[in-house]
Amino acid sequence: MEARDFVTVEDNSKIEEFRTGDTVRVGIKVREGERERIQDFQGVVIRNRKGDSDGSFTVRRVSFEVGVERTFLRRSPMIDSVSVVKRGKVRRSRIYYIRGLSGRSARIKERR
Repeated sequence: MEARDFVTVEDNSKIEEFRTGDTVRVGIKVREGERERIQDFQGVVIRNRKGDSDGSFTVRRVSFEVGVERTFLRRSPMIDSVSVVKRGKVRRSRIYYIRGLSGRSARIKERR
């Protein structure tokens, strides 16, 4: 059996530590023709899969009364930065129940 060389991908240092229930602002690199810019996607983390090479997290926001969810790979080169806007207090690791809530009932208490 041969020894294989594994290529290690460095972690993105601009990703702040966050948990499920936190409101985060994700800076995504968007290419428009020859130019590249950073577009922010801000919402609540409803799922946070931790893993070495295959970690991902899902962010949900409501835009024009329509729920929009986006899943990001933790080691994706398209992610410029992740910053925590507000810390949320939840008791579950996957808060899919928030999809069926609206208005004040969809609010998450702040963790201090």
